[in-house]
Amino acid sequence: QGRMLRAGRSLVRISIRGYRAGKEQYGWLPDPPKSVWTPQGEMSGETAQRVHLVNAFRRFGYLEAELDPLGLAKRKEMPELSPETYGLKWNASLNEKHNVDDLVEQLRSIYCGPLAIEFMHISNWEERDWLAKNFESTISSELRNEERVKLAKKMIRMENFDHFLATKFATVKRYGCEGAEAMTGFFTELFDSAPERGTEQIILCIAHRGRLNLLTELMDFPIVQMFRKMRGKPEFPADVHGSGDVLSHLTSSFDHKTGEGSVHITMLPNPSHLEAINPVAMGKARARASTLKKGDYSKERDARVGDGVLCVQVHGDGAFSGQGVVWETLALSQAPHFRTGGSIHLVTNNQVAFTAEGHIGRSTTHCTDIAKAIDCPVIHVNGDNPEEVIAATRLALDYRNKFRKDVFVNMICFRRWGHNELDDPSFTQPLMYKTIESRRSVPTEYTERLMEEGVITKDEIESEKKTHTDQLLEAFRAIESTPPVANHLGGNWKGMEQAPPSIERWDTGVNLDLLRFVGAASVQIKHNFEIHPHLKKTHVDPRMAKLTSGEGIDWATAEALAVGSLLSEGIDVRFSGQDVGRGTFCHRHAMLVDQKTDECVIPLNSIHEGQKAFYEVANNLLSEEAILGFEFGFSLDSPRRLCVWEAQFGDFFNGAQIMIDTFIASAESKWLTQSGLTLLLPHGFDGAGPEHSSCRMERFLQLCDSREDQSPVDGERVNMRVANPTTAAQYFHLLRRQMVPNYRKPLIVVGPKILLRHPQAASSLAEFAPGTSFQNVISEKKDGAKIEKVIFVSGKHWIAVDKARKERGLDEKVAIVRVESLSPFPVADLQSSLKEYPNAKSFVWSQEEPRNAGAWPFVNPRFENAVGVKLKYAGRRELAHTATAIGQFHAEEAEEVMRETFE
Repeated sequence: QGRMLRAGRSLVRISIRGYRAGKEQYGWLPDPPKSVWTPQGEMSGETAQRVHLVNAFRRFGYLEAELDPLGLAKRKEMPELSPETYGLKWNASLNEKHNVDDLVEQLRSIYCGPLAIEFMHISNWEERDWLAKNFESTISSELRNEERVKLAKKMIRMENFDHFLATKFATVKRYGCEGAEAMTGFFTELFDSAPERGTEQIILCIAHRGRLNLLTELMDFPIVQMFRKMRGKPEFPADVHGSGDVLSHLTSSFDHKTGEGSVHITMLPNPSHLEAINPVAMGKARARASTLKKGDYSKERDARVGDGVLCVQVHGDGAFSGQGVVWETLALSQAPHFRTGGSIHLVTNNQVAFTAEGHIGRSTTHCTDIAKAIDCPVIHVNGDNPEEVIAATRLALDYRNKFRKDVFVNMICFRRWGHNELDDPSFTQPLMYKTIESRRSVPTEYTERLMEEGVITKDEIESEKKTHTDQLLEAFRAIESTPPVANHLGGNWKGMEQAPPSIERWDTGVNLDLLRFVGAASVQIKHNFEIHPHLKKTHVDPRMAKLTSGEGIDWATAEALAVGSLLSEGIDVRFSGQDVGRGTFCHRHAMLVDQKTDECVIPLNSIHEGQKAFYEVANNLLSEEAILGFEFGFSLDSPRRLCVWEAQFGDFFNGAQIMIDTFIASAESKWLTQSGLTLLLPHGFDGAGPEHSSCRMERFLQLCDSREDQSPVDGERVNMRVANPTTAAQYFHLLRRQMVPNYRKPLIVVGPKILLRHPQAASSLAEFAPGTSFQNVISEKKDGAKIEKVIFVSGKHWIAVDKARKERGLDEKVAIVRVESLSPFPVADLQSSLKEYPNAKSFVWSQEEPRNAGAWPFVNPRFENAVGVKLKYAGRRELAHTATAIGQFHAEEAEEVMRETFE
């Protein structure tokens, strides 16, 4: 039937127009032409009937497949699988030896057994044809006996590990893999076949189920260190700054060697927020391709996205169908500047989440139905059949290697215990757990089958168990005598250190001739490129004039100088965000588009011949959580890459709050994982309403581990930096400072809107020169003896305060001090500024934000406890929303803020 389907058709290759990609658009490799099949010739009516029947099994066979190892699921009866639906009689002859009944029996054995597939929804005919041919041949493939023995022994060890923990650590939640031991086949095939498939790196993310088994049995994690953790001992040495995390978040990074070579495998640390790790893994995988100059970053003519690096995502059925970040992540799978050449997905399908079964926890037949939305195949497999799991894995890997798309393996299994080993699932699933309790384990059933076939002996099985138990006992006895270890700052991070506890000032200035050169290059275009006339007038020509005069350097120019100077030092830069190429406020224009051809170019990628580092500008889809997770993952791969994510408006970051709480703010403390990811969050109260005014800096400040009493005072060791810069030069120094020290910290920039073009925010080129750096505090040069009042502000609010001061004629009596760095809190700099005003009696904190927001809740106790100053508050009253949308109210509130500031 397969041969018949392919007959009478021809392969036609079609070209798909690219994503406006010019040669300077770094990180976007043109795709090869796609293929489609077009009909050639005619088909008889009788043949067409048979084709309909065959295609019905290909489309609907999985719905009648034997996929439930518990036998509880009711299989659907599909009328489409009856030959009578297509006018065929059961006993109708096909040839001298076979009739329609034989064909149906054969199709059922292929598509309705313990291994099934969904692929007929895929739009591309070549993919469907390939999957049909390869799936149908997969059914007849068998493992060699030595492979079966290896699989059996691995599963025995997996099960034995769980039994050992149940004995020695009875009260520990281990989230074992009992009932899902067949996943062993997925991982052994994945790891062992990687070198021969050309995979050099595997980036793996997995939730808690079976994680400890995988780490100890297949990923070289030291068993004694895991047992120390179970005993409640410190995870890191005393001289390492970090707290550690729960048992089910442990991780590993190691080289797996086979006869064909080796592959480096990294399991990423993850939070308890299920599926949140998925985009992080994708980001890390793409960044690894960038570091290795593979795939989209390769200069080789035959390179393909996904070369050398594979992302593997392991999911649970409940979370996979329930968490919104899953869809956001899948939407990135083929998106420019985010794709990885296809992820391999394994769903460890327990058929129940915490207590919710599938009919409660989703609105689809299978938890993997979301894969259809991105045109990818799903391979379903009964978890009672470990060999079929390997067959599914091989097919998935072959498909991914050929088509560079995501593919899903849905392993339907069961959970021997409840959500954890201390939970009683019979409260909510009594019938399911009566069935589970009455059946033998997957390893037991498989090994007994092999014994019956004479493939393995009982003595071999018992010997394997004893050897493994002895290894576990040896590690158990060594708990007290084994010190903790901290495996961090290796590989690409070698030479980096943990941040010191002191405050440090780094020279982030740059030679001015170099800045003029890269500044000019940022708007340099080839002679036949037709730029938009408005940009020529308002962007290109003014930038060149500012560079020539050395005055009036605006925000976007300062950013281009920072990026260009980093590129010249061999540091790659990646900016990501919605509309980030142009900029939400039409200020950046890092991408320029030819008005005749629609071709997009990035001038900073053509600074000079032989350029080594490049600028990736990633206009992303309308997502926050997955995008921010992706960018965090991207930032983890190398410290020599500036990664920046810009929110369209600062308010919108809260769609990614999980990523901020569980990764950005706490990753280093929990896992010793450093990141220099920078967030640009446009902020400013200008009457735009509740969702376009505030980046909610108070939330980030609340997440900082800054000391309120400042004993000791804040230093570089704070978990993340929060800054509210007021000049272009300050912004320039912030970006460069992310790359200059020998440690990395996340940076939250309370970004501007009106400051982007405001003359008071512009800087002179001299402020970028060697010897200059970011100023934590900016105080005014005045006759300090005359100052009676000092007003402390942060951000663009200082311009409004300055204007009000002038209007009131208080220039000589009132000083404004700008607090540019909020975390770490600059106690020494503030105390130094206060010494300039010895006669000041009144100290005010003025802000445009409500009292329960902005910097006030953070700075107030620190001024009083550490700086030694009691502040008076001047700002909006407490609000449930961030800002009003009514122009009259906005103006009245602003005037009231100024009245309170100067009264």
